[in-house]
Amino acid sequence: AAISWCAAAGGRMALTDRMPDSAFTGRNALKQRVQERLLARLDFSAMSLLDPVMLRAQLAMLVMQILEEDGAAFSDTDREEVINDVMNEILGLGPLEPLLQDEEVSDILVNTATRIYVERSGKLSLSPKRFRDNRHLRDVIDKIVARVGRRIDESSPMVDARLEDGSRVNAIIPPLALDGPILSIRKFCREQLQLEHLVARGAVTSEIGEMLKAMVYGRLNILIAGGTGCGKTTMLNLLSGFIPAEERIITIEDAAELQLRQDHVVRLETRPSNVEGKGEISQRDLVRNSLRMRPDRIVLGEVRGPEALDMLQAMNTGHDGSLATIHANSARDAVTRIETMVAMAGLNLPVHMLRHYVASALDVIVHLSRLSDGTRKLMSVQEVVGMEQDVIVLQEIFRFEQTGLDESRRVRGRFLAAGVRPHFMARLDALGIALPPDLFDPNRIREV
Repeated sequence: AAISWCAAAGGRMALTDRMPDSAFTGRNALKQRVQERLLARLDFSAMSLLDPVMLRAQLAMLVMQILEEDGAAFSDTDREEVINDVMNEILGLGPLEPLLQDEEVSDILVNTATRIYVERSGKLSLSPKRFRDNRHLRDVIDKIVARVGRRIDESSPMVDARLEDGSRVNAIIPPLALDGPILSIRKFCREQLQLEHLVARGAVTSEIGEMLKAMVYGRLNILIAGGTGCGKTTMLNLLSGFIPAEERIITIEDAAELQLRQDHVVRLETRPSNVEGKGEISQRDLVRNSLRMRPDRIVLGEVRGPEALDMLQAMNTGHDGSLATIHANSARDAVTRIETMVAMAGLNLPVHMLRHYVASALDVIVHLSRLSDGTRKLMSVQEVVGMEQDVIVLQEIFRFEQTGLDESRRVRGRFLAAGVRPHFMARLDALGIALPPDLFDPNRIREV
């Protein structure tokens, strides 16, 4: 998901020094006065006619004028900071705006108005930024969810949303959040990661990357498994980028964050229920509808419920080459979760028949993980071979083996081939997709 692969190091928490409360209060009071006076002078109908650059310049001039009228004894640096903060409040998301623009920040975690944590290089720290109060934070949350046509209130106090750049947003408010509104933003890398980027960062090897590319070309059904923040959505973006441009792709997500580069892409997003508890459109509804839209490929953002049954039906009825992600700690756990989700659909199938259905639908499971130093790696690629009695048989093709830590406490390890030629290679050969003959040689060790 969407945690990006941008973050690279450990998950320990280190608290930075905070701004003194007196300094924050004085500056915050000034900013609030300036903002109120600025809003009173603005002509919002005229603002809508200006381009963003001109609008920002005009607002900056007004803020400077108000500061001069106020007679505040601020340095040029402080004055520029006040201007930027007021601009961010009016045009953006207030104190979150500079954090969203910071390329090094991968996560923004707002624990009520006075605690904003950020993750940089895999480490959490307390930011000096803060909101005026919980009402201010709630206003920003309302602004975020309104942009994507969703709502959050006491009757529906939780919401999943997204920002314009694809960053994933989750908010929860009282009465569920006891101390005040809680906001979590997982930023999506603005840089569209390519295979070579992941190879350079040691997430995969070039040989494994070429095999993944060949599997997509060969229209294998691929399930990407892993825990929270391991990079499932990033890997899904990468693999979906290998789909030929002439194919019709339909994406289905709870909060749209996939960034496919092909022209023929249809993006579908779920809809929550309204105030009356009606009008909900689930992922299962969208999967069913997508089958009537003549898809060449179906890309499911995350399988998390009974839509697993419809996904398997699509894979088993000619819609091969589908891609999806699932939360699981291993490839075997992913298979077990799929079985559980199919059972949630209320289909009373015998266990043997259910597992046969899963085994015939899935071709490959790619398992990712976030390691102790915060780096993300492809841990295993396993082929779903079929059934042996009542057990789904998985065959490992590649795996990552951790060998230790270097002097900087970064994970050292190696990628190993299991030494078996996958069954799907016959399918790739028939399609004329060539891979190096020594790709699966167990004696080839790739250190990272």
